[in-house]
Amino acid sequence: MRRSHRLPCDCDAVLAAPPRATTRRQWLQQAAAGFGGLALAALMAEEDARAVAATSDPLAPRPPHFPAKARRVLFLFMHGGPSHLDTFDYKPLLKRDHGKPLPFAKPRVVSSETGNLLRSPWKFQQHGPQGVWVSELFPNLAHKMGDLCVLNGVHCSNSRHGGALLELHTGSDTFVRPSMGSWITYGLGSENQDLPGFITICPTLTHGGVNNFSSAFLPAAYQGTPIGNAGVPAEAARIPFIENPEAVPEQQELELALLREINQQHLEAAGPDTTLEARIASFELAFRMQTAAPQLQDISDETAATARLYGLDRPETRNFGRQCLMARRFLERGVRFVQVTHSYKWDQHSNLRRDHAQNALEVDLPIAGLLTDLKSRGLLHDTLVLWGGEFGRTPTAQGDDGRDHNPHGFTMWLAGGGVKAGFRYGATDDYGYYAVEGKVHFHDLHATILHLLGLDHTRLTYRHAGRDFRLTDVHGEVVHEILA
Repeated sequence: MRRSHRLPCDCDAVLAAPPRATTRRQWLQQAAAGFGGLALAALMAEEDARAVAATSDPLAPRPPHFPAKARRVLFLFMHGGPSHLDTFDYKPLLKRDHGKPLPFAKPRVVSSETGNLLRSPWKFQQHGPQGVWVSELFPNLAHKMGDLCVLNGVHCSNSRHGGALLELHTGSDTFVRPSMGSWITYGLGSENQDLPGFITICPTLTHGGVNNFSSAFLPAAYQGTPIGNAGVPAEAARIPFIENPEAVPEQQELELALLREINQQHLEAAGPDTTLEARIASFELAFRMQTAAPQLQDISDETAATARLYGLDRPETRNFGRQCLMARRFLERGVRFVQVTHSYKWDQHSNLRRDHAQNALEVDLPIAGLLTDLKSRGLLHDTLVLWGGEFGRTPTAQGDDGRDHNPHGFTMWLAGGGVKAGFRYGATDDYGYYAVEGKVHFHDLHATILHLLGLDHTRLTYRHAGRDFRLTDVHGEVVHEILA
């Protein structure tokens, strides 16, 4: 490097050295703070964009992170915990060793004590192109195995109904968190601005209750809208307070405009308030729903053939069949996430043979009809259907004819929406107690559902109480093996 030289004069001026070339490493060192500023600006812009979307129109459709294979989700929830050993997970050794002790250790923590091995009272047959085992409990659904992706290695963390329901619906069995449907509508919005983005039909009010469809700390616009509850027949389940016989629409519109102006003034004076913003949006949505919802809930325009397809002509299938039919109507109108619940019937600590047979009878035909209807209308390919309960059952007996809770290995299935059709993934051990192959935790299931919807579960976050939250928290891996 050339040094500066003093000139032999009184001014004592300094001759500047000629400029030197800057290396790439030096440039990066000097510009590092600028990168931080750019990153901060990008993060703030993204946060501002989310805030604007949440306040101006929280249910407006938003683009996914990457091209999606599914546009909407239908969750068929079997509350109580169906026995995988009597439905979709055939175990010949369980039949052979009936009445013998389990040949390996039971879990350290169990829901309650169980005895020796208990065989399934139902026969199994293979169906579909891959020969997936299905019990005789589901004669109609067996013919749809070519459309199903059966997960035999599902597991979760909690053996109690309340914790397991919360874990399945929200990703956490210990804290109040936004539900899966809330996260999805937060990420993608809705495709029908006259209806809620998340609807749950006849939800259970026990084992977590409203927390199973709550938006928790997400803006209230993303919480599930319940239609009836588990104690209300599906025929009587309606979106409440949808009609206002005391005021004509023009008068209501004027009242709504005044209310919006008052709330907006309060919002400008008080500053950002997501609760108030969600309330403003809910009033406007409720007004629009007065036109859309009554017509949608009236199924008199359905054909007699469709009614038979869903089992509405049979007393044993009419109730759940109506739920499934309503779900299809909501889905085809652009509702992003719909859940129907068969509640609370699958918890067979005793009377397994009697009650599982009755439960399956109530849901088998309606679910098969629903899949047929979705496929015929061109909806199944971009609708992700999920079936299952909060856990499975033990291969060991409780009493003479019952099974205890088993979160360590059980079965759920998916259909449509970008999953492999006629496919079986994962396995439990020879007796069906533990998931041992292709294990899928609820966190992995959630990550995979979001992936099929075009959402990166690590990027779908919401800042609350000083930290970023997500549906999968710090867990979850996408199950790429089941993707079509």
